[in-house]
Amino acid sequence: MIDIVNSIAAVLTIALGAFGFLAPRYTAEVLDLRTGATTMGLSEMRASVGGLFVVAGAACLWLNMPVAYVMLGFVYLGASAGRALSLVLDAPPLPKALVYFLVEAVLAAWLLIANLGGVHGVSQ
Repeated sequence: MIDIVNSIAAVLTIALGAFGFLAPRYTAEVLDLRTGATTMGLSEMRASVGGLFVVAGAACLWLNMPVAYVMLGFVYLGASAGRALSLVLDAPPLPKALVYFLVEAVLAAWLLIANLGGVHGVSQ
């Protein structure tokens, strides 16, 4: 069961990252971001919203080790922490920001709780 949900989380990560990697203009629009006078924003989308998540998810599938899924959990923990801070300080549009936060927080919780016990030297 853990392996199946881990794989689903990794594939979901790849799929979401693929939007930023392959369709940065669309992704920017969905995230309510605006491109500026240069294409640096598109470059950032492809890198941080796209490629980072595509490769992180692919690495989990390739390595297929608990520690890889734990690291992906920490990635989502960081994303959800940033989103939570934004909810408090920036007043982003609801419910969009809240839905994104919940997805990130649930993925972080699953990946960390389900996989920390499988990492050598760490117990649940």
